[in-house]
Amino acid sequence: MSQESVPEQEGAHELTASQQGPPKGLLQQMDELMAALNADLTQLDADLQQSASAGDTAPPAPRPPVDDESTRF
Repeated sequence: MSQESVPEQEGAHELTASQQGPPKGLLQQMDELMAALNADLTQLDADLQQSASAGDTAPPAPRPPVDDESTRF
């Protein structure tokens, strides 16, 4: 045998030609990635807002004193 056999990765390239469609342009790929990122960030924001509203029952932490010349005696 003059050609080496290379095992294919399972699941990585199992799409048929009809499922793949035409190759996507770089701009379309960027748009899809940005849309996915935006969806992830929106979900993260919703999760953070929900966890922040659940933690509103605790009193706020005390503020450190301000080092201001006008408040010294």
